[in-house]
Amino acid sequence: MKTVNSAFQYCDQLVRDFEKVIAQPIVGKSSVYYTGIDLGTAYIVLAVLDENYQPVAGAYRFANVVKDGMVVDYIGAIRIVKELKQELEEKLDAELVYAAAALPPGTFSLDSGAIKHVVQGAGFEITSLLDEPTAANAVLKIKDGVIVDVGGGTTGIAVLKDGEVIYVADEPTGGTHFSLVVAGAYKLSFDAADEYKRDKKNHAELLPVLRPVIEKVSSIIRRHVRDCPVKEIYLVGGTCCLNGIENIIAKETKLPTYKPQNPMFVTPLGIALNCTQEIL
Repeated sequence: MKTVNSAFQYCDQLVRDFEKVIAQPIVGKSSVYYTGIDLGTAYIVLAVLDENYQPVAGAYRFANVVKDGMVVDYIGAIRIVKELKQELEEKLDAELVYAAAALPPGTFSLDSGAIKHVVQGAGFEITSLLDEPTAANAVLKIKDGVIVDVGGGTTGIAVLKDGEVIYVADEPTGGTHFSLVVAGAYKLSFDAADEYKRDKKNHAELLPVLRPVIEKVSSIIRRHVRDCPVKEIYLVGGTCCLNGIENIIAKETKLPTYKPQNPMFVTPLGIALNCTQEIL
C-alpha cells in the first residue's frame, strides 16, 4: 500500500520540522514551552513545542525501563527523563515546566500513577495523561478508521468514528518480539539484533524473516476490528518504521493500510500537542 496519502500532509510536515529541531533546536523567546513525553519500550522521546505549538526541540534515548507498556524501572525512567529535560533546557536556555504523557490504551487503571510520578519525579508539572492512539490522532487528524500503534512491547488499537475513539485495545506484541526473531535467525545478541533491525538497509532482507510476527500483529488488528465499521488502517509507532510492514498488514487484514513517513515521532508530537498549562 502507499506510505503517504493526503491525510498525512500535516503529519509529515510536523514530523519533518521535529526532526530538524532534534538536530538544531530553535532558541527563541517563547513565553511557555509544552513537552510531550513518550515512555516507550525501546525509546524515551521528549518533544518540545513553543507557545504556538510548533516544534522547537527534541531528544530521544534507547531505554529498557518499560516492558509491555508498563514501567518496570521506575528510578531509571525518572533518571532518563530528567537527563533529557536538562539537556533540552540547556539547548533552549529555558526551563521546561509543563509536560503531558501517554499510556497504551486500556492500561490507565494499572499504570497511570507510575507514569504520572515519573513525569513529576523528573521535575515537570504534568498537565495531561491520555492514551497513545488518541495522542497520535492529534497529529494524524483521522475522522474514521483504526490507528494501530506498534511500539516496542505492545500493539495498541484505537477505532475512530466521526473523530471520536469508540474502541481501544492493547496486546503484547511489538518491536521486542521482532528483535527476538532476528536474534534467533541470525544468532545475534538481543541488542545486536535490535540494532540490525533498525538499519533500513536490512529491511528488505528482514521482511520475510519477520513476516510471521507481522502476521501476528495483523491477526490482533483483525480480531479487534471485526465488529467495527473500519475501512482503513493507519500505522504509527517505531516498529512501523520497518519498510514494507504496511503491505503485509494490508494483505492480511484486507484493509487499505497507510503510514506516515516517520511513524516513530507521531505519538510523542501528539502528546505534546495535548500539553497545556492546566496542572492535573
